[in-house]
Amino acid sequence: MTTRILVSDSLDEEGLNILKGSGFPVDERTDLTEDQLCGIIGDYDCLIIRSGTKVTRKVIDAGKRLKVIGRAGVGVDNVDIPYATERGILIMNTPAANIISAAEHSCAMLLTLARNIPFAHDSVHRGEWKRSKYTGVELNGKVLGIVGVGRVGGEVAKRMKAFNMTLIGYDPFLPKDVADEIGVRLTTFEEVISTADFMTIHTPLLPETVNMISLPQFRMMKPNVRIANVARGGIVNEDDLYTALKEKVIAGAAFDVWCNEPLSGNEIKLLELDNLVTTPHLGASTVEAQERVAIEVATAAVKYLKDGEITNAINAPRGRMDPETETYMPLAERMGVLAHQIAGNNPIEELDITYCGELAGRQTKMLTVSAVIGILKNIIGKDNANIINALPVAKQKGISIKESFTEKSADYANMIELGIVSKGKNFVIRGTVFGDQPRLVGYGKYTFDAPMSGDIVMVSYRDSPGIIGAVGSVFGTNNINIAQMSVGRSGSDALMVITVDQNVPSDVLGKIAKAAGTDDVKFADLVDN
Repeated sequence: MTTRILVSDSLDEEGLNILKGSGFPVDERTDLTEDQLCGIIGDYDCLIIRSGTKVTRKVIDAGKRLKVIGRAGVGVDNVDIPYATERGILIMNTPAANIISAAEHSCAMLLTLARNIPFAHDSVHRGEWKRSKYTGVELNGKVLGIVGVGRVGGEVAKRMKAFNMTLIGYDPFLPKDVADEIGVRLTTFEEVISTADFMTIHTPLLPETVNMISLPQFRMMKPNVRIANVARGGIVNEDDLYTALKEKVIAGAAFDVWCNEPLSGNEIKLLELDNLVTTPHLGASTVEAQERVAIEVATAAVKYLKDGEITNAINAPRGRMDPETETYMPLAERMGVLAHQIAGNNPIEELDITYCGELAGRQTKMLTVSAVIGILKNIIGKDNANIINALPVAKQKGISIKESFTEKSADYANMIELGIVSKGKNFVIRGTVFGDQPRLVGYGKYTFDAPMSGDIVMVSYRDSPGIIGAVGSVFGTNNINIAQMSVGRSGSDALMVITVDQNVPSDVLGKIAKAAGTDDVKFADLVDN
């Protein structure tokens, strides 16, 4: 089936050219309603959007083939990220492409607000010349409070410092030394809003930032404070903003973003205010930014669709792979498949992964994700488990995941130990890689060496002469070819690990158990996983 791309918001020509040059069919369908988008999205593997398209649960459900959503811009609050992640859909954005444009627009909004430029402009165009009415205030010597001193907020700080402003900021995630370097004194949110003469907002829209500035916060501010918001609508409560401006609780505001865009319904009353500057979401609307975001999202989407390479993803596990670590991904995934089947499809409560030897000092996050994918394949289906949804789904299923590291690794330079707790019982399997070949080298108290390249039968039994021959005869009688057999021993106990070329029916497993005098026989299907 041919991979197809849908562009549902306007995109710069440079980005479109990259998409069209990929060899994939590309359709441009903008200004679609939710129902219209739902009616066609089922035919596409990739959706490229800006802020206009709302990717709701309904849209995601309709996107049966959807693999990736690319947002040409930073904010992704128009996408149902948790549900897309659950469905295994990669979400990409362009976090760095419009930083400068957004920062410059923030500075412009602050300056415009300070000098009453739009109001004076309108007055002159009405034939008036009222200089005293539009007397402004200087930024020089004033306190600028920055809520969210991240990439955009940091660039605003660098520019506003040139106006001889005192810079204070609130950002619980920014290291103090980084803030110090750009001249921002980090402090509490309360101090920022109560001492600033000017404020600029640069936080993402998250559950904890929704309405973070409402009437109680406005009443803590100086009456001369002026606020700019070029971040996201919803961070400031718009009804309370109207009250604060109307009643002159604060001096003014300059907003580029709103909860509903364009403004409609009850929000229209905001446009009646003479101390509010508004722009129609222009933070990233520069020629340079539009080109950059289009190029970045198109390039990232094509790389993912062609090569599975993930860049700028917001819902993929963080961490990079080096060549030596990457060779262990198939091992980790097959160990997860094996562990789940050893558990007998019982619910897994804990997954404890230990990286031994040289692996302990490397990037292992993707190995952990691979192991979780293996476990989930027989829970949610092998086509539904991927690097996007593995960790969230595991959490949803109540699986606790723990990573441990040790430089000690008996017998092997690198080894992965995967421990499972299921129904109160626990077991450990161990694996390594020889020449890019995944090998199973241990199970519980047993040590052996078996390839993980086919289906596996594991037979635990009391060691005695003739057992191996009897078990081999069962395979032969039932026309099942043994690719390799390894035996691990511990005292009088033994474990046969038999790699076979085909599925072993349950009745044959019963015959094997009888021949070995045991009831502990397990089959793991690694081929179809």
